[in-house]
Amino acid sequence: MPRNKITKNLVLTSMLGLVLSGCGGNGISTGSPANALASTGTQAQKVTITMMHLWPAGISAQQNKLVGQIIDDYQKDYPNVTIKQEVLENEQYKNKLKVLSASNELPDVGITWAAGFMEPYVKGGLFAPLDDVLGGEPLKDKFVPGTTEAYVVDGKTYALPIELNISPVYYNKDIFAKYNLQVPTTYDELKHVVKTLSNNGIAPIALGNKDRWTGSLWYMYLADRIAGSNTLKKATNGTGSFDDPGLIRAAVEVQTLVDLNAFNKGFNGLSNDEGKSEFVNEQAAMYLTGTWELPNFTTNPDIRQEFKDKVKFFKFPTVDGGKGDINSWVGGPGVGLFVAESSKVKEEAKAFVEYFVAKWGQDSVTTAGVIPATKVDTSNSELPHLYVDLLNELNHASSLTLFADVQMKPGAAQIHLDMIQALFGKAVTPEQFAAKHKEAIEKGN
Repeated sequence: MPRNKITKNLVLTSMLGLVLSGCGGNGISTGSPANALASTGTQAQKVTITMMHLWPAGISAQQNKLVGQIIDDYQKDYPNVTIKQEVLENEQYKNKLKVLSASNELPDVGITWAAGFMEPYVKGGLFAPLDDVLGGEPLKDKFVPGTTEAYVVDGKTYALPIELNISPVYYNKDIFAKYNLQVPTTYDELKHVVKTLSNNGIAPIALGNKDRWTGSLWYMYLADRIAGSNTLKKATNGTGSFDDPGLIRAAVEVQTLVDLNAFNKGFNGLSNDEGKSEFVNEQAAMYLTGTWELPNFTTNPDIRQEFKDKVKFFKFPTVDGGKGDINSWVGGPGVGLFVAESSKVKEEAKAFVEYFVAKWGQDSVTTAGVIPATKVDTSNSELPHLYVDLLNELNHASSLTLFADVQMKPGAAQIHLDMIQALFGKAVTPEQFAAKHKEAIEKGN
C-alpha cells in the first residue's frame, strides 16, 4: 500500500541523523491558527475536551505520567480549557472505540492505529482531517519522514503519529549467562537456547497470546526471515497471498516452537500484561515486543532497577536458506491522535492535539523513554544505553514491515488474529491457517 510504505529512506533519514544530532526549533509556538484560537478567540469561554487513551498508570506508568503533565501544562496555558481523560488498557480501548463509533459518540480526541485499522473510521466520516494542523506551526516539517503517510486516506491526513516503533527480542542477560548461552543470530541457535532453558526448568519466552497480536509478532518475523519482507508485505496488503510456501513454513515453525515448550505455560490464555510480567519477574528469559515497552526497561521507577540492569535485546535471528535480512524489522509508526469529526469543540480539540504532539515529541525521550515520531534534539540528554542502542539499530534497518493486524482491513485483521491464536494452540494446520487468510483478504473488508 503506497500510504503504508515505510522504507529504508524513512529509517536512514530519521533516527540518529535527525533525532540524536538534533534539529532544533521544537519550541511550542502559539502562532498557528489552532493555538491562536485557543489563546484568543475562545479565551473567555469555558471549554471541555474529552480525551480517551490507552496508558493506564499501572502498566504504562511513564506514558501516563507524560500525558498527565502535558494536560496540566495545557490547562495552565489555557485556563478556560478543561481536558477530561478516560483511560483504558489496550484491548478494552479498542473495544470501546468500536462501541462509541457505532453511535457516533467518539471522544473529542482519541488514539488510533494507522492504515487498515483507521480506514473504516475515516470512511465512516468519524475522524476529522488534520492537514491544517500538520501543515502549521509548530508541527510543520517536524515529523520523521515516512511516519505521517501511514495515516493518509484518499490524500488527507486523519491522525498524527506520536511514536515510532520496532520490535526487538528483549532478554535477561543474567539468565543467559547462568546457562552459558550466547545471543542467537540464527534460528537454529535460537532453538538451542530454547531447548537449554526448557531442559533446565526455565520458561524460554514470555508470551501472553490471549491478545493475539503478541503471537503475530513471532509469526511475522519467521515469515520475514523465511519468505522475505516483500513477500510478507504483499500478503498483508492483499497484493500477494498467504499460501506462499515460505509463509506456510513460517506457520510450521511457530508450531515447532510450541512443541519445543518455547513459551511459558498457559500462554494462549494469558493477556500480554500477564505474559510480560513473567519476563519482568524473571520467570522467563526472553520477550518479543515493541519499543513502546522501553520505558519499563529504562525509566519506569516502579520497575526494579536490578531487573532493568539485566535487560538487553537482540535482532530476530535469520533462518538458514531464508530470504530475510537480520536488519529487517517488524514495526512502523505507533499510535496517533485523532479528532472526532462530530466533536462540538473541533477547533479547540485540534489546538490541543497540536500542542500535545509537539510536547510529546520534546519530552517523551527523557521523561518516558519513548521513541517519538517527531524529530527531537536529544544531543544534550543522557539516554539509557538500551534506548541509544535501539536507535542505532533503527538507523541501520534495511526495511520496516507494518504490524499485520494494523495493515490489514478490519475483517481480515480479525481473522488473522483469530488464526494466530489457533495456530499457537495447534487448533489449525499451517495450510488451514494460510487458506483462512487468503479467503479473508479476498473478501476485501
